[in-house]
Amino acid sequence: MASVLNKSVALWSASRQPMIVALQLSRGAQTAAAAAPQEQPRLKKFKIYRWDPDKMGDKPRMQEYSVDLNNCGPMVLDALIKIKNEIDPTLTFRRSCREGICGSCAMNIGGTNTLACISRIDTKLSKATKIYPLPHMYVVKDLVPDMSNFYAQYRSIEPYLKRKDGIQQGEEQLFQSVDDRAKLDGLYECILCACCSTSCPSYWWNGDKYLGPAVLMQAYRWMIDSRDQFRKERLEKLQDPFSVYRCHTIMNCTKTCPKGLNPGRAIAEIKKMMAGLA
Repeated sequence: MASVLNKSVALWSASRQPMIVALQLSRGAQTAAAAAPQEQPRLKKFKIYRWDPDKMGDKPRMQEYSVDLNNCGPMVLDALIKIKNEIDPTLTFRRSCREGICGSCAMNIGGTNTLACISRIDTKLSKATKIYPLPHMYVVKDLVPDMSNFYAQYRSIEPYLKRKDGIQQGEEQLFQSVDDRAKLDGLYECILCACCSTSCPSYWWNGDKYLGPAVLMQAYRWMIDSRDQFRKERLEKLQDPFSVYRCHTIMNCTKTCPKGLNPGRAIAEIKKMMAGLA
């Protein structure tokens, strides 16, 4: 009887041992966490353009915000969303895909037109990051520019396939060779964010007449599409002193494009076509 009792006690002790060890480890972890030094905040300053047309007498100004980079994503858009969600809900900006595809969050960051979603935060804490709306455009509110003129110009070039043979959409397939398709690479990827056009001095001064890099690159994209039959008419539509020839090959457009495209080259190719060289 005594031996049976001793065995039962031994078995009970063995079953409790893992629980005791786990409890000791848990207490040890809590003690270590309490003793560990707290992570120092990494406060980054952002100076953001603010203007609210609904406020009587409100004037454009720069407003400063501090964001702890330890609790923020790596991109400027992450910081803007954090500011809006946690600090100032009145801050206004556009954003959508967060993947550099839609072009909604185009703005001027640190002096460069780019997309906030693919622009990394400068982690140098002693230097404030300045954020403005795209330059030389009317501002709707804060970081939101008025894109009406830009989209109207895009509409004017008729950015779609045009045929003269009467084939209606969906009636039959319009095949393209591999080489003809390759000609469109570096053109169709444009997301119409307007970073290039708003970096162009010629567009700043003649935005009502000069179509600008983004729109002209899209015009060229349809001119060289082997399936389109209106190249001559598209070129004739641009035969005036402003639509194309305000381009002075400054190349700001190519330098600032967040997608790595070359609008300057496309405009040069249009000029060659118009001169009968291509």
